Amino acid sequence: MTVSASGACRRESCANAIPEALATERLCLDHFLDEAFLRTDLMLGRCREGQAMSPGDVEWLLADALAVVKNLEEGAAEPNPDQRDRMLELLLILANLHEYVAHHSVRLNRLA
Repeated sequence: MTVSASGACRRESCANAIPEALATERLCLDHFLDEAFLRTDLMLGRCREGQAMSPGDVEWLLADALAVVKNLEEGAAEPNPDQRDRMLELLLILANLHEYVAHHSVRLNRLA
């Protein structure tokens, strides 16, 4: 996987390299996936409770999906099976969230 010039993960005591696609996040792939799973779980919970999603929430989830796709592409030559499985699982959950929103009339709070 291609590593950015930004060095190691910003998480304390983590020396893992940062993939190029996550340079702005300053997180290694494992920590990015941990945070993305938490965000996705939070959004699913909000949807099930009928709470509105903000445009920022939707943007964040789309950015997570894009980052996963970029990391899958970057690591295609030398895939880490565990990371690849987690990325594919996250993409599936994000796709399910998209379908849930489309079929359950989840409100989207619009910025004025």
